[in-house]
Amino acid sequence: MTTTARPPAGLRDFYENPAVPVASGDARSRRQARMLATALRGRAGATVLDVGCGDGTAAAVTARLLPGHRIIGVDWSQDALRRAAPRIGTVVRGELEGGALPFATGAADAVLFAEVIEHLVDPDGALDELRRVLAPGGHLMLSTPNLAAWYNRALLLAGVQPVFSEVSLRGIHGRPGSEVVGHLRLYTARALRQFLAASGFEVVRLAGAPFHGVPRALRPVDRLACAVPGAASILLVHARRAR
Repeated sequence: MTTTARPPAGLRDFYENPAVPVASGDARSRRQARMLATALRGRAGATVLDVGCGDGTAAAVTARLLPGHRIIGVDWSQDALRRAAPRIGTVVRGELEGGALPFATGAADAVLFAEVIEHLVDPDGALDELRRVLAPGGHLMLSTPNLAAWYNRALLLAGVQPVFSEVSLRGIHGRPGSEVVGHLRLYTARALRQFLAASGFEVVRLAGAPFHGVPRALRPVDRLACAVPGAASILLVHARRAR
């Protein structure tokens, strides 16, 4: 996903490139949307911010499961917002740095933060800002690639650079895959839990999701791995803002 914290100049041009993938993947989007729908069950008219909305794919999937709720796409990239607007309807330009999201404190009931945190230079400041805009007890739905995915464990044992990790914005070096997507940070399930707790969030649930880039022959294994979130391709976290 495209980031909402403005990156340094070198990264800025990279993320504004329309060729850089910004969709989070249908399987991940559906699972995350179902988690959010469960969290908001029994409520009406909630305000949901999709922070780092990219092209709006994840928000569009979420909207289908959240009738009656207001979903707002937020991104710093004008190109991403242009692509997201037809899918979401309401889009707003905003940045995570320096408390610059254009929303009042406590304005959001939920935040969708899909495949964003791995792109950020300052994830601590980003979570501080998300906590600010969330109402007390508000929901954070965060997803990110798993450094300890089942195949990454095998790759590291073989001395191969893990999937999702990158050493350059110009090309793939030493790892499987064909797309450069600008990942700066990677998390294990344990590290992500601890990081969220230290940032003022209570983890309600941690789940796994498959990765669309896994070779077709290995996709059944990847789906089975979701039963053990710590080994899944993608980490899905439902956390709440601590009161």
